[in-house]
Amino acid sequence: MSIAVLTTYVLVVLGLMVIPGPATLLVLARSVSGGRRAGIATGLGIGVGDLIHSTMATFGLSALLATSALAFEVVKYIGVAYLIYLGYRAFIEKSGNLDMAAAPEISPGKAFRQGIFTEILNPKTALFFLAFLPQFIHPESGSVIGQFALLGIIFVALSICVTSALAISAGSVRGWLNRNRTIGRWQGKVIGSIYMALGVRLAFQQQ
Repeated sequence: MSIAVLTTYVLVVLGLMVIPGPATLLVLARSVSGGRRAGIATGLGIGVGDLIHSTMATFGLSALLATSALAFEVVKYIGVAYLIYLGYRAFIEKSGNLDMAAAPEISPGKAFRQGIFTEILNPKTALFFLAFLPQFIHPESGSVIGQFALLGIIFVALSICVTSALAISAGSVRGWLNRNRTIGRWQGKVIGSIYMALGVRLAFQQQ
């Protein structure tokens, strides 16, 4: 894969991860209630869940491409439309203050398992991987499975790094969120703008 494609992918993924979302708030809540080890364990569990989703998307979409290149292109365009739809919904959705729900104190092992199951059982995550990963796949660049695997590994690695950093600095991050409680009012617009910009860019790039 080209450096340009990988760079774009990393920047988009990081842009989505650093905006406070359910996973971010869960890691912060676990870190505050159970300490850094519980927060890091939660982030690791979420990373494992993402790895499972990306693996399923890799083999499913690779099999689709092996069957029909046209069908794969259709899936990519459906993915573009889905990303734009997600962006539009997030952009227009009215959001209030960003509240972090209190989380009961649990052991790191239990936090890890809960992180896995929370992410695996989230259907939105599965749809996200199915729509997101194909946009960066170029069959002419080599092994499709290899490309999917690389993108999945990068996503999981970035996820673990970001959530671990959040867990380590949970006190400071939570304090910043408490001082800037209105962040939730523009959170959706930032995420929505990223989704829509990505979708539009990819739609024109493929034409």
